Amino acid sequence: MRPLFLTVALLALTACSSPAPFPSGRIVVLTHPFDAETVYWPTSPEFEIETLSEGVTDGGYFYLSKQFSTAEHGGTHIDAPIHFFEDRNTVDEINVEQLIGPGVTIDVTEACAEDPDYRVSIEDFRDWEATNGRMPHGAIVLLRTGFGEYWPDRARYMGTDARGPDAVADLHFPGLDAEAVPWLRERGIRAIGLDTPSIDHGPSQDFPSHVALFEHNVPVFENVANLGELPDRGFTVNALPMKIRGGSGGPLRIVAIVE
Repeated sequence: MRPLFLTVALLALTACSSPAPFPSGRIVVLTHPFDAETVYWPTSPEFEIETLSEGVTDGGYFYLSKQFSTAEHGGTHIDAPIHFFEDRNTVDEINVEQLIGPGVTIDVTEACAEDPDYRVSIEDFRDWEATNGRMPHGAIVLLRTGFGEYWPDRARYMGTDARGPDAVADLHFPGLDAEAVPWLRERGIRAIGLDTPSIDHGPSQDFPSHVALFEHNVPVFENVANLGELPDRGFTVNALPMKIRGGSGGPLRIVAIVE
């Protein structure tokens, strides 16, 4: 007869060695492709890709190799907290547990259609909870402004298609009201993202939402795609960026798995 302590040890070992099942459901891609149409901040260099080699080699097999260059902040990307707050996490320092978790979608498309400079407020989050129940602790919050529908039309998506420092004054798109950040922190959010170029609305000059979130090491996802395909809740977000050592941001591959 097997001793009790051995049975318990074997059961514990089995539990530790069995990985948690991958969540099942419908996969929604929330990432825009990187190409010549990718939207970047007016002062940032844009995405470039160059073919180094393409064709059938002397060995008889096909071979393709390219190189690309890109700013950290453009296209679907992550803002690391160091981006706007000194001594906070760089991209490679963000705990992966902050990038995978239960998602919620806050739909403010009606308000943003009336005001392109709309800032998502505490009241918007309270209204969401009145309909959907309390936001789960540790949620990844996605703000659907509706501006993702304009991608990649820069004039409609950003308010201007001009390039250079002078174009910044003409930016118009929705963002997050910094006064809502303490409320979100009480809910213990892991991260927050939206379908515009910045978590601060276009006219912002001091970027208070960036600062308020990053002080507490809450990362941000910007230029998120296809938020209209997500329910209010009941899905899992997986948002894995390029692991750039010391980076302030980087390209992001983000998907949702809808239950």
